[in-house]
Amino acid sequence: MNYKQLTAPCGRDCFNCPFYLAKEDENLKNFFVKKYNLEKEKVGCDGCRSIEGKCYFLQKLGFSEQCKIFECINKKKLDFCFECVDFPCNLLHPLADRADVFPHNLKVFNLCLIKRLGVDNWAKNKAKESFDKYYKDKIDL
Repeated sequence: MNYKQLTAPCGRDCFNCPFYLAKEDENLKNFFVKKYNLEKEKVGCDGCRSIEGKCYFLQKLGFSEQCKIFECINKKKLDFCFECVDFPCNLLHPLADRADVFPHNLKVFNLCLIKRLGVDNWAKNKAKESFDKYYKDKIDL
């Protein structure tokens, strides 16, 4: 698996994204169709880099045609946001809005791990753990 290709510039691990996984998982595909009223043949994604940041699912939820982070990193000709002199910028700012559905608060954490571990090491050893922790774990204060 090409982990760099399947990791968005923002640090989103496409290979763990339910919309990416729906390509091969009929139950997950049907879930998206039913819950979000999507066209079945359009459910599933090849990863942010492959679709140049133009996610059908996000568009159906009312987001812009192209991801602003993808657009920015493309203009700067960088692979990941952590390579930018402005990192972290407001495009990566953690937000409470839809944090239960979208892992935008996980992105900066992932980018820091990718910078420290390298994309393949992070993808093989930390990405799934971080993804699961984000969605399933509780704050330990």
